[in-house]
Amino acid sequence: MSRGASGPDPKLSDEQLAWLKARLGPAGHGEDQRWTLMRVVTLIATMFHLRVGLTTAWQAMRRLGCTAQMPTFRAAERDKQAIARWHRYQWPALKSRRPVRSVDLLRRRMRPNPKLRV
Repeated sequence: MSRGASGPDPKLSDEQLAWLKARLGPAGHGEDQRWTLMRVVTLIATMFHLRVGLTTAWQAMRRLGCTAQMPTFRAAERDKQAIARWHRYQWPALKSRRPVRSVDLLRRRMRPNPKLRV
């Protein structure tokens, strides 16, 4: 018969996780409405008087069923024409740039790039 997961017991009990989940709620915290690991660490320290690290906070959030997510919205002041212009004119120029010479780090000297032979 299995004795459960190996390793130390979690720092937060199931009861503490229930309290944490109730406190987290559906929305985030702060200006950007997201719960970062540092915010969760601070909340755990405030609620339970425990000093935990980022890994413990991440494990607690995983135990609660939370995943790392980014917001689905974009900036309201986004200029679509400027972005399209940048993609059309500036991005190809940046993408096609190649270094003329490469540095031989072992010998500390410049040597010609073999791909650019004429």
